[in-house]
Amino acid sequence: MMELDRRPRRGIIFILSAPSGAGKTTISRAALQRISGLEPSVSITTRTPRDGEADGIDYRFVSDDEFIRIRDAGELAEWARVFDASYGTPRAPLERAVAEGRDIMLDIDIQGARQIRINYPDDTATIFVLPPSFAELEERLRGRGTEDEAAIRRRLQRARAEASAWPEYDYLIINDELEQSIAQLGAVVAAERMRAARLRREFDPWRS
Repeated sequence: MMELDRRPRRGIIFILSAPSGAGKTTISRAALQRISGLEPSVSITTRTPRDGEADGIDYRFVSDDEFIRIRDAGELAEWARVFDASYGTPRAPLERAVAEGRDIMLDIDIQGARQIRINYPDDTATIFVLPPSFAELEERLRGRGTEDEAAIRRRLQRARAEASAWPEYDYLIINDELEQSIAQLGAVVAAERMRAARLRREFDPWRS
């Protein structure tokens, strides 16, 4: 496991975004297992759980009415409507992690990433993931075998639009080989933790 940098600083919000099927969830789960001090952010969503997903671990699954109540109470740092479901990041645990110097990983879409960058401009590092080609993306989506043709075409159409957002991000990972992509994300985390601008002003690097 990669070592945790313990120099005094605010926590970093690492945002990972990608078109559906690019592999960001696989990369993010591996990074959370391998990079010390990197914590997951558990989003809330109105969609139904998929096979193998656990409430409170993968997502917090809520009703449409509950989502609206949480959103209107100002309890979300970001939220977005994606296809037929709503997704959001709870504000309190995110802000607590940053204040306590703990790094947190958000696996969210472009709409949510834009909101987080606006609301927490000094605390974010953004990474966009793309497959090596659109043909590869289509093959991955079809290989899931979980959606009908209409749903796949809708995802592919959205993927083309989302892919054009990569220049907005700080880093770009082309997910051709999974292990290399995970290593690249690890390098991003390490580099962001060493940025002098993130260190607290009272930090003395020569203090023993």
